[in-house]
Order: sequence, then C-alpha cells, then structure tokens
Amino acid sequence: MGQEKAVQSERLLSLDALRGFDMMWIISGEIIIHALAKASNDPVSMWMSNQLHHTPWNGFTFYDMIFPLFIFIAGISMPYSYGKKLEGKENEALRRSKRQAYLALVKRTFILIVCGMVVNKALQFNGYEQTRFASVLGRIAVSCFFAAIIFLNCGLRTQIVIFLTLLIGYWILMITVPVPGHGAGDLTKEGNLEGYVDRLFLPGKLHRVVYDPEGILSTIPAIGTAMLGVFTGQFLRKEFDSLNRFKKSLFIGGAGIVLLILGLLWNIVFPINKNMWTSSFVLFAGGWSLLFLFVFYLVIDVWGVKKWCMPFVWIGTNSILIYMAAHGIIDFQYTSTFLFGGMVQSLSEAWQEVWIGCGILLIQLVLVYFLYKKRWFLKV
Repeated sequence: MGQEKAVQSERLLSLDALRGFDMMWIISGEIIIHALAKASNDPVSMWMSNQLHHTPWNGFTFYDMIFPLFIFIAGISMPYSYGKKLEGKENEALRRSKRQAYLALVKRTFILIVCGMVVNKALQFNGYEQTRFASVLGRIAVSCFFAAIIFLNCGLRTQIVIFLTLLIGYWILMITVPVPGHGAGDLTKEGNLEGYVDRLFLPGKLHRVVYDPEGILSTIPAIGTAMLGVFTGQFLRKEFDSLNRFKKSLFIGGAGIVLLILGLLWNIVFPINKNMWTSSFVLFAGGWSLLFLFVFYLVIDVWGVKKWCMPFVWIGTNSILIYMAAHGIIDFQYTSTFLFGGMVQSLSEAWQEVWIGCGILLIQLVLVYFLYKKRWFLKV
C-alpha cells in the first residue's frame, strides 16, 4: 500500500465512481438482489436477479458487462497515468521514462497474475489437474499489459489499425481454423477454437470443463476491450481540447450507441458471447461501457453533482483490494451474520438473507471508507 495525494489535477472522479459501481455488484450487490428476489418474488427484483447471472452461452446480460467494463476503465486510465510521465520528453529522457513504464508494467502484470492465483486458491496446490491458473485478474493483467505497450509505442491511427486487426483477425481465426472432430466455424462450447486451444495449452483445471472463460485465445479480443478504454482516455484527456466537457460527454454517448449497433450487426455472423469474448461482444459491451461512462461523466464531472457517488469512489479507489477481500480473504458473510444476525432473527429466513446481504455491503463500505480517509490505496 502507499499514499496518494488527495487531489490529482487530472483525475476523473467519475472514473473512480464508475469503477466502484462496477465492482460493487460482484462484492455484495448481487447477493442483496438475489436474496431480495427470493424473498419478495416481485417482477422488478426478479428481472434484476436474472440480469445478475451470466448468459449460459450466446447473449448478453448486465452481469456479462461487469468484467469488460472494468478492463475498459483500466484502459481509460492509461493516457492519464502514462501521458504525464512521457509528455515533453525527448530522446534519452523519453527512453528512460519508457523503460521505467515498462518495468512498472511487468511488475503490475506479475502481481495481478499472482493475485488472481490467490483468488483461485491456485497457490494452495491441489494437484496439477485440479488447479486453475487462468483468472479474472490474470486477464486484466495481460490485456492491459499489451494495450499499454501499444499505447506507449504507437500513434492514435496505428492504435486503431491494431484494434481492428485484433477483432477482425480473431473473428477470422474462430470461423476458419478447423477443430478436430468439429470442423471450422463451430462456435459451440465443445467445438469452438478458443476452447480447443485451452484444452491443448492451458495448464490445470478448465473453469468450464471444456474451455475457460479467461482462456488463452480470447485474450486477443480482450486487448481490444482495453484499447477502447485507451481511445476514450485520449479523447477525454487532450486529443480534442476544442470541445468542452459537455460536448465530450455527448460524443461519448453517441459513440456508445454506434458501438451497440455495430455489435448487434456483427452478432448476426459472430454471436455476442462473453465466454469466447467474441469481437461482437467487445463492441457491444464497449457500447454499454461508453453509455455508463456518459452518465457518470455528465453527472459528476460536467454537472458537478458528486456527493451521491462517494460510496462508489471509496470502492473504486481500492477496487482490487476489496475484490480480493470479498473473494476468499475475508468472510464477509460470517462477519455480517455475527454482527447483525441477532437483529434480524425474528424475520423469515428469506428476509434474513436480504438484511445479512445489506450488512455485508455496509461492512465493506466501512472498510473502504476507512482506507479512503487514511489515503491508503493498494497500488498495483
């Protein structure tokens, strides 16, 4: 952990808030909604509960957007974090700054991969065949690593060319390369190329038996998800300084709608699918990510309405830490039951689960608020 300055001139509060909003659903928000749907059985909470499950294969739910939105946000941060370090430097000073950036990138990637193995309990080795090495944090690490390398070494036009090459190239691979026993273009769970590559080269246990949703080949389009964030970060930071923040927010919203349309069109021939991280999924999830950013950026950074978002900011500024804490390091369920179980024992079991879930969120908010006030942030 390390200290950060209370205010960073270029830091977007909306970005921290959106990151926290995104993370909140997988640390406790889904627990509350699922319990509420079970207890009340009302149509709204049932719909929300259904949206907080991944689609079995093709399709898209809100829950499918949480992961790509986090990678997208990480991409937006790159022009801010690296831009200040590299601007105005030439020759040897620029090369030295880039070397420092590369070393930091390698360190960050390694730490996130190890953290992903901790979440997976892969460090508690239970035999090669029962150990899952791929992880959510590992995908974030690798996709953002390559997106950062591209950003540090290529201009915007070249970045766009690489982005299109990644998505189109992945599509061509998935529909033209034959899989033994299934042929080419089979996009089922058992027959797709991404899963076949996982079975051949991914060590240990596959999360979905015949494939891993954080597998090897699907990391290629995941880099594209991070690059969408990089493009957005460059747009927000300086590429179009003639536009004020309000006009920039409108462009972001418009771009989101365009990506949604393009994703739906590509879906006709290459289905929107999170497990394979298809190219259409990159565009469709990217479209929703831009629309969420549009709302948060407009309300928080343009209109200046900020107080409501601070709980999300507390989560967003320590997102990796609270993710790891909620997925194996701290038993928030036990803590909430210990603290609040007596208060809710007169309720039905279903409603007890709702309030215990709310207790989990409350405990997590107290934790991240304490860290925020102390200016203690897990810097990865």
